[in-house]
Amino acid sequence: MPQEVDAIVIGAGQAGPPLAARLAGAGRKTLLVEREHLGGTCVNNGCIPTKSLVATARVAHMARRAADFGVTAGPVSVDMRAVKARKDGIVQESVDGLTDWLTHTDNLTLIWGEARFTGPHDVEIAGTRYRAPQIFINTGGRPAVPDWPGIAEMPYLTNVTMMDLDVLPEHLVIVGGSYIGLEFAQMYRRFGARVTILEAASRLIAREDEDICDAVAEILRREDIALHFAVKDLEFAKAANGIAIRATASGTALALTASHLLVATGRRPNTDGLSCEVAGIALDEKGYIKVDDQLRTTVEGIWAMGDVTGHPAFTHTSYNDYEIIAANLFDHDPRGVSDRQNAYALYIDPPLGRVGITEAEVRQSGRPALIATRPMSRVGRARERSETLGFMKVLVDRETECVLGASLLGIEADEVIHLFIDNIAAALPYTAISRTMHIHPTVSELIPTLLQSLKPLE
Repeated sequence: MPQEVDAIVIGAGQAGPPLAARLAGAGRKTLLVEREHLGGTCVNNGCIPTKSLVATARVAHMARRAADFGVTAGPVSVDMRAVKARKDGIVQESVDGLTDWLTHTDNLTLIWGEARFTGPHDVEIAGTRYRAPQIFINTGGRPAVPDWPGIAEMPYLTNVTMMDLDVLPEHLVIVGGSYIGLEFAQMYRRFGARVTILEAASRLIAREDEDICDAVAEILRREDIALHFAVKDLEFAKAANGIAIRATASGTALALTASHLLVATGRRPNTDGLSCEVAGIALDEKGYIKVDDQLRTTVEGIWAMGDVTGHPAFTHTSYNDYEIIAANLFDHDPRGVSDRQNAYALYIDPPLGRVGITEAEVRQSGRPALIATRPMSRVGRARERSETLGFMKVLVDRETECVLGASLLGIEADEVIHLFIDNIAAALPYTAISRTMHIHPTVSELIPTLLQSLKPLE
C-alpha cells in the first residue's frame, strides 16, 4: 500500500520549494521530490550562474575601456578558473540557503529521486509509493539538441555543461542566436575568445521587432562577434584541432572549425519519465503539460507550474505560477495566468527590457496606436557613462491611452522597463508616467520625455 501524505511537490525549481513550504506551513504533510539539485535551472545553470559570468565579463570589458574614462590600466587578462570559482561560490551559497530552509521546515520532507506516476494520485519515488490528494509538478526543462549529422559524436556543450568550463575557448561557435546564445557569445568574447554565432532565422531573436534585432546585432558586431544567418544543412565532424562545421548561410557554403561548440537551440520539457499518461495528465504535441488559467492539469487535484507548462521559460514566470496557485488555494484570492504581463529581459550589455506586445504585433492587430522612440545617445545617464548604444520604444493604444508594449535596449533597461510593467498592470493611461516627475540624472527620467513625443503609428 502507498504511504499517505497530504501533498506532493515534484521538482525543486523556482516554484516548488516556496509552494512546498506554504503547504507545510498550513499544516499539510508535504513531500518535496528532487532528482538532481535544489533551485532548478535558475540557481544551478541559468540566471544566477550566467549573470555572475556576465558580471565578470563586464568588468573585463570596462577594464579594457579604461582609457575612455581617463584611467590608465595595464593589459587585461581573464583567469577562467577564478571566474568559474567565483560563479560556483555564488551558486553554492544559494543552494546552501535553500537546503537549510527546506530541511528545517516542519511538516516538509525532502526526498531525492525521480518520481513517476503509478496512478492519478499515486507517485513512486526510489521504489516507494506515495499517495496524495494534491500533487504539484515543477519538473522544468532541459536543452534540446537537434539531430544534425555527426552531432552525436561531438563533444558539444549546452547551457548546462557550459557551467563546468574553466578554460578559455580559442574559437567558440554557438548554434542559436536567441537569449541563451547571445549572452554566452558576448561574455566569452569579453573573456577573450573568438566567437561565431550561427542562426537559422534571417535575424537574431526573431520574436522581437526588426529594429531591435538589428540594433542587437550591431552591438555584438562592434565587439567582433561574427554572425551568420539563414544557416541550414549543418554537419559536424571531428577535426585535428576541434570540431569541423559545414553548413550553408544565406545560400552560401560555410566551413568553420570550432575549438568549442555550444548548442543553444531551445529547450524541451522534463515530462518523459513522469508517466503522465498513467495518471491521465494531458500533454501537448511538444510534451508540455496542458494547464488552465489557474495552472490545473486535466486531472483533478494535480497542478503544473514553471517551464514544464510551456509558458515563457523565465524564473519570474515560474515563481508567479507559485503565487497564483498559493493565492487560489490559501488566500481566497482568485488569480490566473491571464492576469500577468509578458515581461522579460535579454542580458547582453547593454540589456534589453521587454513588456507587452511588439510593434509588429500592434500593426498586425490593426488597432490605432501611438509610437515614440528615443536613442540612448540622448539620455544623460548614458552619456555620462559613455554607454550610448541602443534606443527606447513604446507603443500606446490611441483610444484608451494605455501602454501596449515597450522595448528598451540600453543601459539599465532591465530595471527601467518596470515602469511600464507596473503601468500596464495597473491599467493606467500613459499619462500616469508622462506627468510624473522623475529623479535626475537617471535613465528613468527620460521615460516621461519619451512618452511626450508620441505620434500616430503609420
